[in-house]
Amino acid sequence: LYFHAAYCFSYVEEHEQPEWTFHMVCRDCYGEEKRKNNFRPDPIVKTGSAELLDYKGSGFDRGHLVPAGDMTQSEYIMSESFFMSNMSPQNPSFNRGIWRKLESQIRKWSIVEDTIFVVTGPVFDPDGPSIGENKVAIPKAYYKALYFKSSNKMYAFLLPNEGSANALSTFQISIDELEFLVGIDFFQSLPDTLENSLESNLTELEM
Repeated sequence: LYFHAAYCFSYVEEHEQPEWTFHMVCRDCYGEEKRKNNFRPDPIVKTGSAELLDYKGSGFDRGHLVPAGDMTQSEYIMSESFFMSNMSPQNPSFNRGIWRKLESQIRKWSIVEDTIFVVTGPVFDPDGPSIGENKVAIPKAYYKALYFKSSNKMYAFLLPNEGSANALSTFQISIDELEFLVGIDFFQSLPDTLENSLESNLTELEM
């Protein structure tokens, strides 16, 4: 488990990317800092993170798991979002389309809901394809698990790593379904009775 100033993550050397990242967004968390685009290896990853050359000529974007758009509080925090440990090979039409749309929608919800806890991660096929000398695995899909603190609700989204013109609501699943798929117990610090009740819920969000 690794920690940066505004997010943490669990890194999987086999895939050269996180199995999940965790950060928080809230209406008072945003600043004016602009993108840096200073992609670089992450010095805190003991086994070594992916390299820029792994993505060169691959046809895949260096897709953020923790969005740069959520890291506008300071130059330092923005810069940390460009470590290669926060990147995953994303289809350009996905990264620049439906994925960006979901990231933007979460920021809009945070203005209304205030605090939202966000877990993001990839979903892999066993023996799936990879890119680069470090064999960075190409996920077949990505997920986001959300906990809206003020309204005490949970939501999950699962999106294939491909472009889509479908509405975000078509990618919504329950937290229970997502946990079964990826084998991770999300938001486990909540009381069990509350966690179990919220995770089985599938209430459609307003978008």
